Amino acid sequence: MAWRVAFAGTPAFAVAVLQRLLASPHEVACVFTQPDRAAKRGRRSQPSPVRVLAEAAGLPVHVPTRFGVAEVAALADCDCLLVAAYGLLLPPAVLAVPRLGCLNVHASLLPRWRGAAPVEHAILAGDAETGVSIMRMDAGLDTGPVYRRERLPLASAATGEATTEALAALGGETLLEVLAQLPGIEPVPQDDRTATYAPKLAPAASFIDWRQSATFVERQVRALLGRAPAVTTIGQLRLRILAARPAQANGADAPGVLRRRSTGWQVACGGGALQLLTVQLNRGRGTPQSIASAVNGYPQLLFDGAVLGNGAT
Repeated sequence: MAWRVAFAGTPAFAVAVLQRLLASPHEVACVFTQPDRAAKRGRRSQPSPVRVLAEAAGLPVHVPTRFGVAEVAALADCDCLLVAAYGLLLPPAVLAVPRLGCLNVHASLLPRWRGAAPVEHAILAGDAETGVSIMRMDAGLDTGPVYRRERLPLASAATGEATTEALAALGGETLLEVLAQLPGIEPVPQDDRTATYAPKLAPAASFIDWRQSATFVERQVRALLGRAPAVTTIGQLRLRILAARPAQANGADAPGVLRRRSTGWQVACGGGALQLLTVQLNRGRGTPQSIASAVNGYPQLLFDGAVLGNGAT
């Protein structure tokens, strides 16, 4: 059966879900997204990726800072509200409006990694798998009962960026499968005793603490790629680490010391060492480059024995 639905979402993850809805038999009556935000470096405000797609498709778009009478009225003739990475909490009065409820596409295997950054936390924790959950929303934070879960293995080289893209595609397809079974299926309550949480990552989470193990720092590099990349400091400059791999420590250097080894450039960690592959300096054009190119271009900064900063301080 085809339903009349409303959609709420904001970033690229939500775009992939909305695209699949638009290509389905279901009617998207309207779209909710967060207000335009100023881009970095003082540029003018930009609409969300979801707003760009919705307006291109000719859909009515609402950009409330909170749900009021007008937003509730827009939902009154919809069978359900579908949510994917919207970024705003929906009050109970809104959740009760659509007759089939509000369904959320969450990028984890609930109840593991409830919260705003499930993909990054799964990689940081070294999880062997992640997935998507289609959940009926309630007043809690990702606490509602789950209609369906679909698993996605996390390879040893999985990045936050690639995993998010894969989960968006999987989430869109899984959502359509759940919609095709409504109203004949009931969601299963989550086991709150096994819940873990994935809070929003603060800017400080991007800074590398070389006192951590090389295994953890490498996960940090992969988890944050495509979002706010892992970063360290060298003098007054910032050095983003875009690709790296753990290596066996060779010597007794303090954490943060950069050394040239036979296999390449490595940074001593609290356990093992991290071999740098691709970096980006906030100097010159700031383009990503191999660590060898960066060393050749900035030998006064990157040299055998240079000390990289530990953490945001």
